[in-house]
Amino acid sequence: MNRYIKKREFLMNNVLLIILSLIFLTSNGFAQLLPVLGGQRAGISSMQFLKLGVGGRAIGLGESFIAIANDASALFWNPAGLVQFQDNQFIFSHTEWIADIKHEFFGYVHHFSDVDAVGISFTSLHMDDMKVTTELHPFGTGEYFSFGDIAIGLSYAHKFTEQFSFGFTIKYARETLDKLVMDGFLVDLGTYYWTGLGTSRFSVSVTNFGRNMAPRGEVILLNGKRINEFQSFSPPTMFRIGFAVEPFYNENYRLTSSIQVNHPNDNSENLAFGLEYAWQDLFFIRGGYKFNVDEQNFSFGAGLKAPISFANISFDYAFNKFTRLGNTHRFSLILGI
Repeated sequence: MNRYIKKREFLMNNVLLIILSLIFLTSNGFAQLLPVLGGQRAGISSMQFLKLGVGGRAIGLGESFIAIANDASALFWNPAGLVQFQDNQFIFSHTEWIADIKHEFFGYVHHFSDVDAVGISFTSLHMDDMKVTTELHPFGTGEYFSFGDIAIGLSYAHKFTEQFSFGFTIKYARETLDKLVMDGFLVDLGTYYWTGLGTSRFSVSVTNFGRNMAPRGEVILLNGKRINEFQSFSPPTMFRIGFAVEPFYNENYRLTSSIQVNHPNDNSENLAFGLEYAWQDLFFIRGGYKFNVDEQNFSFGAGLKAPISFANISFDYAFNKFTRLGNTHRFSLILGI
């Protein structure tokens, strides 16, 4: 009987993988799934730093991660994933972004029980101070100005049944450009559902949902005119649907596949696909690809998990290729206790 169940699950996993591959490879199906619409919306939202993904694992998978989200990086991707693992975890993620911009993410997840977990996170985007230039001083006035962003989030997740989990995050985000400040409160919502067909699971998430925001402060133009009223912009809200399954797995290795549809409020819909190969849950190789995204395309990465006497330590790296802006590198460290 057990052999029959395992064989049935194996067949179901492969059928699901074949269906997803057909959707991927059939151009007509792809065109219907993701029409090239929404590009005209580019540039209509604020706080773009909230869209920068965290964790070497998720980025190595092409950001196709909300239906996996079983480590502390779920604080960013899908809060429902906080109850998909059992140990308490710290996470630190560092990104070498384009134009010498740095992005940091810190987080901690604590489990009160098998079905309840809370988390706290801190995000920072920063760069070196820049010269103040004017029409009369194009090479600098001798003054400098700074730019930086931060976000602080509080998350909670609950497992209602063995199959269904729900989570949310409330966060405060702040963007500072010299004398101008823009801030507000935002909400992330996420679900996680095990379908019962092998290891397949399905997730839906909405991130950075909130009201429009406008800068506060005053700008003095070269002619002495003062401006203290500014247009408001929406936050970078993102709606995601993801599906993941292990088509092959045993005691020694595991192959995880994931597909995800992304619908941003400020750009075209796009599709992401990722694969992760794990050997004895110690060494990992990952690859991902994004479709219908102008600047980004493929990514890859690797990870290493080192269990020690008092904790599990995971180190992950990801490389993300940009077609014109250069390449980015992410490093993340997860400590499970």
